[in-house]
Amino acid sequence: MKLKTKDLLTLDELTDNELSKIIDDGIKLKKQLKKGSHKPILKNKTLAMIFEKPSTRTRVSFEIGMFQLGGHALNLSSSDLQLSRGESVEDTAKTLSRYVDVIMARVYDQKILEILAKNSVVPVINGLSNSFHPCQTLADLMTIKERKKKLKGLKVAWIGDGNNVCNSLIYGCSKTGINISIATPKGFEPDKTVIKKSKKKITIVLTTDPQAAVKNADVVITDTFTSIHNRDKKREKKFLPKFQVNPSLMKKAKKNAIFLHCLPAKRGKEVTSSVIDGSQSVVWDQAENRLHSQKALLISLIHI
Repeated sequence: MKLKTKDLLTLDELTDNELSKIIDDGIKLKKQLKKGSHKPILKNKTLAMIFEKPSTRTRVSFEIGMFQLGGHALNLSSSDLQLSRGESVEDTAKTLSRYVDVIMARVYDQKILEILAKNSVVPVINGLSNSFHPCQTLADLMTIKERKKKLKGLKVAWIGDGNNVCNSLIYGCSKTGINISIATPKGFEPDKTVIKKSKKKITIVLTTDPQAAVKNADVVITDTFTSIHNRDKKREKKFLPKFQVNPSLMKKAKKNAIFLHCLPAKRGKEVTSSVIDGSQSVVWDQAENRLHSQKALLISLIHI
């Protein structure tokens, strides 16, 4: 399936059917890999990976994914490029897109991705920005479908900061029929535009009460309270202890609820070790699924 969009910057670019197909294809690719099947679908294709910030899961999953698909990945920190010496983002995009078949960038500012995409003739993928993290949502939805066997009609509870991961998750829920309850401290709500566009299709509840948000939830998700975008540790005082996902809070969700965290986790802060290491946690499957869902995405963007 070739996507109608050239780029994936937020997740809103995908149609409902396109998103569902990527999730299903990710599950199929995972099963094939477990059976030892490596089909070089992207033979002789090259991915340029631009990193303005550190990465574990994003770098490894994209690099290994391209290898397994028969292609090649280039790891480029901002210091490796002439960007560090003043070359414009526009000129970098125009140059790189003459060499490679797809560009993935992990950046501080969403506007950088928009400039890259506008000036690139090849697809540009958001590997994380201050506003969105669409590749994480692909893995999240794939993990939920693996465990729950469906997506439509489920309830997801997001606890903590209404950040970039939360914004993309809302778009993902709206395109798959998942209702979402979001509990944040006042002033930490998700992007208003994302909420406005998405609530036309699903039920979105915004609250400052984590217990109300997780009530009867099928899935509980959280993320760090401080990140590379928000290093101020004083923020934690506004989240703790109320917004910590612990055994007491998980008991408010359904008995068969699963717990997700995009990682890296700050144990004892947004989540306790007893939850992240507990029987309801699927965070390691979730981390693995970055590989499979992104392979499905790469194929749909550049396979001819």
